Formats: sequence, C-alpha cells, structure tokens
Amino acid sequence: MTEKKAIVYVDMDHVLCDYATGFARHKAEYPNLAFPQSVPGLYESLGPMPDAIDSYMWLHEHPALDVYILTAPSVKNPHCYAEKRIWVENHLGMAVVENLIISPHKHLSKGDYLIDDMPSGKGQDRFDGKLILYGSEEFPNWVSVTKYFKSQIEC
Repeated sequence: MTEKKAIVYVDMDHVLCDYATGFARHKAEYPNLAFPQSVPGLYESLGPMPDAIDSYMWLHEHPALDVYILTAPSVKNPHCYAEKRIWVENHLGMAVVENLIISPHKHLSKGDYLIDDMPSGKGQDRFDGKLILYGSEEFPNWVSVTKYFKSQIEC
C-alpha cells in the first residue's frame, strides 16, 4: 500500500514570478495608467524568482509530494488567466500546466502546504494546511523553502 502524498500548493506572483520587477517595468512603460498590470503582456513577461524553477521542479518531481500551482487572478484583467498559463508552460513545461489552478479563493483548495507571500487576502489565512510564508524571516527565499521540505519528507 502506498503512503498518501503531501499536497503542496505554490503561489505565482512574488513566489515563482518576479512580479515587482515586471510591474515596475510596466509602470515605467505606461506611466499614466492607474493599473498598468491590466495591459496585456505583463504576466507572460515576468521573470522567475531566484532558484524558483529548480526548487519547484524538485518539489514537483518528488515522489512523496503532489504539487500544484495555486495562483489568484487579477480579476479585472482577463488577460492574466491566459498569460499565467503561458508563463507556466514556458518556464515549467506542459506537465506543470496540468497542475495549474487559478482561483481567488485559496482556502477552497484542500492540502497540506501552501507556499505564498501573503498571509491573507485570498483565503490564505483560512487554508487548512500549513502556510509557508515566502519572503518571511523563516522562509526568505527558495533555498530555505527547499531545505524545509527536505527536512520534512526526507527524514
């Protein structure tokens, strides 16, 4: 009998993707727009956070884990849905696209871990599992997140 895999959700903006740099670039290009993130092209053009791709793929390929991307959309920007999907394919591949969940209600997804940069706002504070607060003192980067998971699942 196989053991139950731990379910891990990973946020995109500020966790997998460098949203801050992309937003600043879009703001400079469209200085008169109140919401430059609503211009097509922002989400698709974001660069990955340092070590995000290798760390995500390590989690994704680990036999003890069932890993999904759980990202909230910019509901006022219909382009972000498609662009986030394109970003995942371009940076992580089609196998990961099949594990992409786009929802503004993160607490509705049941699982063991949620790696997110925000403690609340999209249901993170009501998530039933453990919130791994990316960018916090405990988890400042992907190296620390990977080290934590190695200690949890490779004992």
